Amino acid sequence: MEHITYLDNAATTRIRPEVSAAIAPFLDDRQQFGNPSSSHRIGRTVRAAVEDARRRVADALGTPPPGVVFTSGGTEADNLAVIGAALAATRRNKSMCVAVSSIEHKAVLDAASAVVSLGGESHTVPVDSSGLVSPDDVKEVLRQNPAILSVMWVNNETGVTQDVGELASICADHGVHFHTDAVQAVGKVPCDLSELPGVLTTISGHKIGAPKGIGALIIPEATLIEPLLHGGGQQLGVRPGTENVIGIVALGVAVELAVAERQNASRHMKLLRDELEDGLRSAIANIQINGGSQRAPHISNISFPGADGTSILMHLDQAGICCSSGSACNTGTGSYSHVLRAMGVPPDSARSAVRVSFSHDNTTEDVDRAIAVMPDIVQKLRSLNGAAP
Repeated sequence: MEHITYLDNAATTRIRPEVSAAIAPFLDDRQQFGNPSSSHRIGRTVRAAVEDARRRVADALGTPPPGVVFTSGGTEADNLAVIGAALAATRRNKSMCVAVSSIEHKAVLDAASAVVSLGGESHTVPVDSSGLVSPDDVKEVLRQNPAILSVMWVNNETGVTQDVGELASICADHGVHFHTDAVQAVGKVPCDLSELPGVLTTISGHKIGAPKGIGALIIPEATLIEPLLHGGGQQLGVRPGTENVIGIVALGVAVELAVAERQNASRHMKLLRDELEDGLRSAIANIQINGGSQRAPHISNISFPGADGTSILMHLDQAGICCSSGSACNTGTGSYSHVLRAMGVPPDSARSAVRVSFSHDNTTEDVDRAIAVMPDIVQKLRSLNGAAP
């Protein structure tokens, strides 16, 4: 069987064995299949499991359990935060206006565009060449009095980490709600929401060892959000609908484990990331690491000017190494990553970018294999393009 080196953990992770064990009874036990809204004993048993998972998430992240609203994943949670806050503002006779940073996940950027299509406004906060948001730029955009400002905690392409505490404090001083997409933050950087009162926070399960299709929006109070779905009173009416019990139980275990193991896992991932970057710098001329020193430990975004990033990924895949493109290229359009563009990365460098991302179960052997394979790939592609090797 071919050996596969998986280095795309920012895209998704393997389901953890502990998570599989926790959800197994809900897959085959005749006593744990009920609807959590049913009042009979089977329903109550499942309801107890849902509430236990809500408590696990809340305790791990330092937030009251009622504020944990389960969703289908990070995308839904981001939409619920941005669009829901904008719609809720109209109930308070405020303008339907939102603000987002230029390096947000598409779920946030497109949610902001949806607010505009509904008749509202959207404003953008720029970043510097390191991918960081400036407090002064935040203060400037807050003069537009948005209902909510959304700035992601850890960028999914570069790993650049924002000072969300400072940004949340600035928003609080201006009476503006603050939302952060923490999908790439949980389990990688300290995430204590007790230090961020009033902040709306998005998390996702499949980035930390839970199945795909489960996430949560953590909100300080239900009245901040206008529901996007209607037809039931579940979860304070903020996100009605029969709960995804299996996913919720999985998320509770995954968040608990990710937070408990964060220090050791982060140390391990940083060692692997630094080893990879140092090894590639030594083996390949003219490469650049995108993002400054303020980065989460699990993501490395590397540009190889003169070689197309998509072609690099294809050759890596043929060699049994799974990574992803940091440029998010659209075939045939000549476009490249909006994140790297916002950071001012030159087009040739942006189109040559590759994202490598680690988890707790990657090894030094994985890094060694990538370092052994990539120089020949890059040299070959640069030669074909007439660039210096």
